[in-house]
Amino acid sequence: MDLYEYQGKSLFARVGVPVPEGRLAHTVAEAKAGALDLGGPVVIKAQVQVGGRGKAGGIKLAADHDEAAIHAEAILGMDIKGHIVHRVWVERASDIKHEYYASFTLDRGAKKHLAMVSAQGGVDIEGVAATDPDAVVKVHIDPVIGLTEWQARQLVYQAKLDPAIARPAAVTLRKLYAAFVELDCDLVEVNPLIVTGDNEVVALDAKVTIDSNALYRHPDFAEFSETFVVDPIEKMATDRGLNFIKLDGSVGIMANGAGLAMATLDVVDLVGGAAANFLDVGGSADADTVIDALEVLTQDENVGAVLINIFGGIVRCDLVAEGIVEAMTRMELPWPLVVRLDGTNAIEARAILDEKAAGKIIPAATMREGAEKAVALAKGAE
Repeated sequence: MDLYEYQGKSLFARVGVPVPEGRLAHTVAEAKAGALDLGGPVVIKAQVQVGGRGKAGGIKLAADHDEAAIHAEAILGMDIKGHIVHRVWVERASDIKHEYYASFTLDRGAKKHLAMVSAQGGVDIEGVAATDPDAVVKVHIDPVIGLTEWQARQLVYQAKLDPAIARPAAVTLRKLYAAFVELDCDLVEVNPLIVTGDNEVVALDAKVTIDSNALYRHPDFAEFSETFVVDPIEKMATDRGLNFIKLDGSVGIMANGAGLAMATLDVVDLVGGAAANFLDVGGSADADTVIDALEVLTQDENVGAVLINIFGGIVRCDLVAEGIVEAMTRMELPWPLVVRLDGTNAIEARAILDEKAAGKIIPAATMREGAEKAVALAKGAE
């Protein structure tokens, strides 16, 4: 779950990371009132879950509450990379001396947490990493031990941050790491992490991604869910107990088990296609599960063909075959169906499909063959 900036800052405040004072506004009147309450110069910041707000005109400095209202009127309703601005954050303007970058995430390859710090903050950090890799310092953190004081100081020193703020910067890094771990985050990123004229280290931005699988441990995060826009197809899948993630391709995928589903996505990509989704029907899928999954896939207009890739372990392939046949009697499938079944009762399953669905499905003996056929059919439907 990607949070809005103001939500991320509220989490930072919980662990003692300094953040500028601000007010949330959904209307021009609320923005003007918030600026009046804060007093002095303020910054009007579009709240969207995408980067590049400043370049798009979604961040404006206002000298007073009247100018704040003018900027809020221009920003509310703005389209920033396909995201419509429905709320703005009215924030007290900061005295910026330096702009740095800091983030914490998970390096799955190393099986450790990863800290990244740079003295070149406030800009496109991906561009900095591409043109000057040494400008972004990376340090792996043992999840069992956590970010130690000496590691935090090492980050500050190697990133060549201002020595005058070395101690408070190290303290802030450890607090940001505490937020990353204690709040079950997949990502904590601050760009920029600023130094004020008084040498105070402040998080001027907050990009936070929470692990949605850990929400049950944080009932107080319910307020964040209310602003999280869920894709209607993903919601339909969740309501039916399916593990589903919508993607941008044209080949619909159905597999049993997360590993097989991901491998199927990889093979589709290998043969020149692109998956429209990740869909794991689980290790104990039956006919009803298959029907539910196919109904979910019918909701995606981008799907041009569907590949069902089932390896029967606990799952019985004959039950999957019965589900496919039953689905075809219940609904008109708008695309061709490529089916690869192997494992438990696979022979019985193929016999069921030959008898009851001959000519309605395209059988495949291997995963690659199934992927090739599905990709060709999807491309033909474009």
